[in-house]
Amino acid sequence: MKKVLLFLMIISMLILSCGKKADSNAEMSKSITVMAPDWAVPSDDMIKEFTDETGIEVAMTVVSWDDIRDKISIAAVGGNAAADVIEVDWSWVGEFFAADWLEPIKISQAEIDSMPSIAPFIKDGKVYALPYANDFRVAYYNSEHYAAAGIVEEAKTWDQVYNHAKMIKEKGVVEYPLSMPLSATEPTTTTLIWLAFSKYGVVFNDDGTLNKDAVLGSLEFINKIVNEDKLIDPANMTSSGMDTYRKITSGDASFIVGPTSFVSRVNDPKESKVIGKIVPIMLPGGDSISEYTFALPEGLGVLKLSKNKEAAMEYVRWFNRAETQVQLNAIQNSIPTRTAVLETIINNGTLKNTGALLEQSMTISSPFPNGVPSYYAQMSGSIFNSINEMVLGKITPEQAFNKMNTTVNSLIEEN
Repeated sequence: MKKVLLFLMIISMLILSCGKKADSNAEMSKSITVMAPDWAVPSDDMIKEFTDETGIEVAMTVVSWDDIRDKISIAAVGGNAAADVIEVDWSWVGEFFAADWLEPIKISQAEIDSMPSIAPFIKDGKVYALPYANDFRVAYYNSEHYAAAGIVEEAKTWDQVYNHAKMIKEKGVVEYPLSMPLSATEPTTTTLIWLAFSKYGVVFNDDGTLNKDAVLGSLEFINKIVNEDKLIDPANMTSSGMDTYRKITSGDASFIVGPTSFVSRVNDPKESKVIGKIVPIMLPGGDSISEYTFALPEGLGVLKLSKNKEAAMEYVRWFNRAETQVQLNAIQNSIPTRTAVLETIINNGTLKNTGALLEQSMTISSPFPNGVPSYYAQMSGSIFNSINEMVLGKITPEQAFNKMNTTVNSLIEEN
């Protein structure tokens, strides 16, 4: 009997030992899937470094930005994860949070403080994605155009921007000195947001409703520069957002507020006709330089339906690390989201012609008092359609405000 018991104990120990080895091997060979647009794809060497460090294999699925949200939604309806790690745009956060699609990411307050553009990814005090691309709004002006018009100082207020643009037009330097998105598309919504935020310091009230003074004032300003003083090309009413920004690189516009990528684009011989003439400056404000800028970052998050959450979290944290951000800047021209990393690549000359870029990054703040709302997409549609109707002369600024205000109030009640 004792021999039988001893035999059974030995067999049990062997089974347990084999089980532990199998578990260990499974852990070492764990793999994850990552769904992201092409500009969020690290090099093969970077992925190999991650795998060597963690033992986690990465299967990268490159999907267009426009299709990612739909793929996540369709898979979630069937109870599946479209991928373990997914792209999370700043404007999707409210919707994804309401649908309970994202796993919260544990991160220290010190880490949060190190990257101001993380703000849109925080809901109810929890972080749901880590930003990898630091796109915030910066102002750019053509120093040659300003000199030709006899302008000797940079604009610090929106009144000065307006007066400078009128002088440039009157002197015949260019016909349309200003450029901004005005078509019935998302960039037009974000234009209203950064304009109101920089000019008035507010866009939405604490209850999520539109601040009438700020929004209507911004609409009246847009209408004035478009329809009264003709300072913006009418083609902007149907052009893509990127095409309106490119008027600064073609030399057709003298002043824009645009993406951080134009710090590099304006001096890229493949894209620019105005190399050495464009200066990035702080956003103008109401009475002086604006206290705020609006960030439109992109991040990576982990789906709650993922079966490999721990490994997925490792990838997201790795992608956000300082060393990784330096590498991403080199291969994808991504502007680092960590202030210290941005400062380093500016100081060592990796990033050139930065002007006020670093200083502007310190002013990133969210215009949404309660975070990006779940109904952002519907709200944005009403805003950009109303602005487009206004610049086309179909409705007044007051009517445009009333249309978008009615939509926003209705969405707040429904949610």
